Amino acid sequence: MKNINKSALLGAALLMATSAVGPGFLTQTTVFTQSLGASFGFVILISILIDIGVQMNIWRVISMSEMRAQDIANKLLPGLGAFLALLIVLGGLAFNIGNVAGAGLGLEALVGLDVTTGAIISAVLAIGVFANRQAGKAMDLFAQIMGFIMIIVIIVIAVISAPPVKEAALRTVAPTTIDFMAIITLVGGTVGGYITFAGGHRLIDAGIKGKENLRSVNRSAVMGISVASLIRIFLFLASLGVISQGLVIDQSNPTASVFQLAAGNFGYKLFGLVMFAAAVTSIIGSAYTSVSFLKSFHTKIAQYENWIIIAFILFSTLVFMLVGKPVELLIIAGAVNGIILPLSLAVMLIAAYRRDIVGDYKQPAVLTIIGILIIAVLTYMSSKVIIGLFVS
Repeated sequence: MKNINKSALLGAALLMATSAVGPGFLTQTTVFTQSLGASFGFVILISILIDIGVQMNIWRVISMSEMRAQDIANKLLPGLGAFLALLIVLGGLAFNIGNVAGAGLGLEALVGLDVTTGAIISAVLAIGVFANRQAGKAMDLFAQIMGFIMIIVIIVIAVISAPPVKEAALRTVAPTTIDFMAIITLVGGTVGGYITFAGGHRLIDAGIKGKENLRSVNRSAVMGISVASLIRIFLFLASLGVISQGLVIDQSNPTASVFQLAAGNFGYKLFGLVMFAAAVTSIIGSAYTSVSFLKSFHTKIAQYENWIIIAFILFSTLVFMLVGKPVELLIIAGAVNGIILPLSLAVMLIAAYRRDIVGDYKQPAVLTIIGILIIAVLTYMSSKVIIGLFVS
C-alpha cells in the first residue's frame, strides 16, 4: 500500500476518534466515574464492544459500496438520504457550537484568554486546515498530532492520580452495579450522529474503497475506536484516582477539577490543553463530516467543499458569540443523535444485502446479528429519552 494510503488510514481512524473526544466526552467520563466508581470500567468495556460492532458494519458497507452514507440511503429509498443528511447536519451544527465553546474554555484554562477570544482563535485554526490546498492531508496530520497530545497528557494525569488499578480491573469484569443508560450514553457519544461516518467518508475521499481494501478498512475502524477508548480508559483511571483519595470534584467543571486535584495548577493547565485539543479536532470532524453529507445534492457543493466547511465553522462560531453555549439545543441534538445511530445502522445492514449497492460482497452473519441487537437496544433507549423530553 502506498504511504499516502497508510497516512489516510491513520488519519481516518484518528478523525473518527478525535471527533468523538469532544468537550461532552470529557465531562461525561468524569461524571460517570464519580457516580459508578470502579464499576464504570464495565460500562466502558461493553460500550467498546458495541462501538466496534457499529463501526465495522457501517465502514465496511460504505467502503464496499464505494458510496457515502446518504447515497446508499437514497438508493434504498429515494429521499431517505436527504432525511439522514438533514439529521446529521443539524446535529453536527448544534454540537459544533458546543465544540467552539469548549475550545474557548480550553484556551482560557491554558493561557488565560477570555472564552470568546479563545473560541475565535480556535475557529481560525480549524479554518486554516481547510484553507490549505491539500486539506485532506492537513486534516489527517492535525488529527494525528492532537490525538497524540491528548493521549500523552491524560496518561500523565492518570499516573499522577495513582488510581486503584486492581480494583478497576476487577470491576471491569465483575461490576457491583450496571448502568444501562450510561452504556447507551457512551455509545451515542462515541459513534453517534456524524461521528460514526467521519472516518468512513474520509476513506472514500482518500480513494480507499472496494474489496481489495477491506482488511485495511477493518483495521482503520478498530483503530479509531481503540484510540477513543484508550483516552476514555485513562481519563476514567485519572478520575478514579482522585475519587479514591476522597477528594471532592467540582460539579461545575468536573474534568478540570480532576486535573487540578491530581496535579495542582499544572494539572489545570494540562486540562486546558486537552480540552482545546479535544474541542478543536471535534470542530474539524463535525464540519467536514456534516458537509460531506451535502456533497451528493449539488455539484457546486463538492466543487466548493472547503469553502462551505469554512462557512459552517464560521456560522457555528458566530452563533456561540451571539447566544453563548445553547444548552437546550445541545440536549435536543443529543436526542437527534439517539435517532440517527439506529436509523443509519439499519440502512447499512439492509444495504449490505443489496447486490446493486455492494456487488458480490458477502456480509458476515455475525456482524449482521450484532448490528440488529444494537439497533433494538438503541431504539428502545432513544425512544425513552425522546418521550422524556416531551413529557418534561
